Amino acid sequence: MQDHIPITALAITLNEAQNIDGFIKSLWFANEVIIVDSFSTDDTVKKAEVHEKVTVYQRKFDNFSAQKNYAISKASNDWVVFFDPDEEITEALGNEILQTLSNPGAIAYFVKRQFHFMDKRIKYSGFQTDWVIRLFHKNYCEYNGSLVHETLSAEGKTARLKTRVPHHTYKGIDDYTAKLHRYSALQAQMLYAKGKRPNLLHFLFRPFYRFWHQYLIRLGILDGKEGFILAYINSFSVFKRYVNLWLLYRNIN
Repeated sequence: MQDHIPITALAITLNEAQNIDGFIKSLWFANEVIIVDSFSTDDTVKKAEVHEKVTVYQRKFDNFSAQKNYAISKASNDWVVFFDPDEEITEALGNEILQTLSNPGAIAYFVKRQFHFMDKRIKYSGFQTDWVIRLFHKNYCEYNGSLVHETLSAEGKTARLKTRVPHHTYKGIDDYTAKLHRYSALQAQMLYAKGKRPNLLHFLFRPFYRFWHQYLIRLGILDGKEGFILAYINSFSVFKRYVNLWLLYRNIN
C-alpha cells in the first residue's frame, strides 16, 4: 500500500447493512475509507466501524450534493474514489485505479456502470451511456449542488477507465420504487425553488413522454419485461414529482 499514491475511498450511506461489509472489503486498494451516514436505523454504522481503516461520520441528510461534498472535505488524501455501496468494485477495477494513479494524466476519471435490475443486466432503457466520475483529485472537483442526480464538476482534463462497474441498485420492487419516490420529492423541491408551477400538461404529458422515451426511443423494449417495468416505474416517478410540487404550493396556501 505504501508504493502508490495514497487514496481515500468515500461513500454515503443509509441502511446499507446488507452491502457494507463486502463494499468495504472491495476497497482494499484505499488507504482510508470515509463513510458519511444519514443516521441509519440498521447495523450499517456498527458493521462499518469494525473495519480498521474506516471512519464514520453521521450527518443529517439534506441533499446528495451537500452530503457528498461534506464527505470530500473529510478526505485526508488528494486522490479519492467515490462509489455507491450498491456498485461492485471488482479486483480488476482496483488494479486499474492503482495503475492509473502511478502516472495520472487527468484530474478525474469516468467509469461505465452496468445496471442490473431484477437479477438481469439492463443493456438498454437509457443505461447505454451511464458514465460517471468515480476517481478524481479532490482539489479540482466538486458536486454541482443539485439535490438529486448530482454530477461532479471537474476543472481540468478527464479520462475514462476501461473496467466496467456492475450496479446492483435493485433490492426489491418496494425498495426501488421508494428510492425513486425520494428522488421525486427532491426534484419537486428543486422545481419549487425555481418558482415552477405544475399544470395539467405536467401531470399528463411528462409521465407519458418519459415512458415512451425510455421504452421505445431508448430501446427499453429490448430489455424485455424488465425494460417495461423500469419504464413504467420511472414514468410514475415523474407523475409523483409534479404531485409533490403541487403539494408544496398547496401547503403554503
